[in-house]
Amino acid sequence: MRYILLLAVLLQSVFGVSQEKFDLAAAKKYQQDLNKEYATRDTSPLDEADFKSFKGLDFYPVNEKYFVIAKFVRTTKEKPFKMATSTDRKPAYVKYGEVHFVIEEKNCKLNVYQSLDLIKNPKYKDDLFLPFFDATSGKESYIGGKYIDLKIPKGNTIAIDFNTSYNPYCAYSHHYSCPRVPLENDLKVAIYAGVKKFHD
Repeated sequence: MRYILLLAVLLQSVFGVSQEKFDLAAAKKYQQDLNKEYATRDTSPLDEADFKSFKGLDFYPVNEKYFVIAKFVRTTKEKPFKMATSTDRKPAYVKYGEVHFVIEEKNCKLNVYQSLDLIKNPKYKDDLFLPFFDATSGKESYIGGKYIDLKIPKGNTIAIDFNTSYNPYCAYSHHYSCPRVPLENDLKVAIYAGVKKFHD
């Protein structure tokens, strides 16, 4: 799922990584699959000029430090809201819960959201959306932040692999409508993981 242009956002869920311990091979395969998607005309978000010269995305090296088992706190009685996007579109979301973890000896908290449009399809009823900024945003990584796809956990912990964080399609083309990262999801730590920015 890409959270872009409503149902067109679904592509990325195919490559989601879900495990309870760090898996180097799975993280590298994720990168390979993402490059393959972007190098294929039918699934690439790249504009034509960029597509013709595309050699692969620029990733941070896969690093186990950026795989965390976070405490998952389910929040209830949350009111649906219209999430701002890069266009006038305002899709309906609800805050589903919070994830708490430690990186670089800093306590971190992020909100996770659920798309009220996607959960109408039973196939995506367990999908969660984790958008975030970090201290690399606007520097080494995309100024608009990055996304991670998650599944609703069965217990009170959830595995988050920042090595699988990816850019909104808006990082590659202005033709897309992408959710803006809520300000409360701004990490005060550098996450050197996932996809770097596409254009300097």
